[in-house]
Amino acid sequence: MDFDKYLEGQSKQRPPLYESDSFIYWKNRFETYVKSKDLDLWHVITNGDFQPIVQNPETKLDEVIPFEKQTDDLKTRLVKNNEAKMVIYNAFQVKDNKIDLLVQQYEQFVIFKDESIDSAFARFNTIITSLKALDEGYSSKNYVRKFLRALHPKWRAKVTAIEESKDLTSLSLDELIGNLKVHKLIIKKDSEIVKAKVERKFITLKAKKESSDEECSTSGSEDEEYTMAVRDFKKFFKRRGRFVRQPRNDKKTFQRSCDDKNDKSDRKCFRCADPNYLIGECPKPSKDKNQRAFVGGS
Repeated sequence: MDFDKYLEGQSKQRPPLYESDSFIYWKNRFETYVKSKDLDLWHVITNGDFQPIVQNPETKLDEVIPFEKQTDDLKTRLVKNNEAKMVIYNAFQVKDNKIDLLVQQYEQFVIFKDESIDSAFARFNTIITSLKALDEGYSSKNYVRKFLRALHPKWRAKVTAIEESKDLTSLSLDELIGNLKVHKLIIKKDSEIVKAKVERKFITLKAKKESSDEECSTSGSEDEEYTMAVRDFKKFFKRRGRFVRQPRNDKKTFQRSCDDKNDKSDRKCFRCADPNYLIGECPKPSKDKNQRAFVGGS
């Protein structure tokens, strides 16, 4: 019991507010309040309004007393009628206010993006239970549709599937909540599986990258060592006035170039200028021995 509500029954300014879920308790408090305020008020509440009538002594019939002929005492009693109505109105006025507030909460009810289904259902159930207590309940069909509409847009695909596969007129709110909770668990499990796969892929790629970096580093070191060795080798032969041997491939290229230049059409005997043979095949004798020796040496 709230302390503020308890004080409502003790105050002479207003009666205890009506509570449908604890009617007997409220009735006793209300009766105590009215009687402590004015016994005539309780009489009016339980028996009806005071009537401005008087019995005609001649006809023995009740006659309504005109206002101008009413005594002050009668007028005071008639005022009790309106006071009793005001007490009842003040006691029940909170019900209308509560209903208006709950209806507004019901119509504006939404489920937040990261809110769990259990938390949303707890809030929603509090609203509809309070409306039922105030005799302002909605049908179960309305509860189901309202809860579906209140879901965050990320649930849109699931809502569409439920609307297409279920009969919302017969679907209970508890069944709907169970369906949504199962769907939430499935999504969570799938998300964990995908996350684990991404993490494994990331670790694999990271390991490959580290291995590649190590190979590149080793290859770079070997290339650097080779370059230094070649440089030292060249320096060694330069100091001795010798040329570095031409690579085999370059030598072949040079030989082919020379062969191309020395075409048969340009060949001729050095001794007699005959293009059909060379000096080694020349039938003419040499003029001196020194020239033959030179040719043979060549």
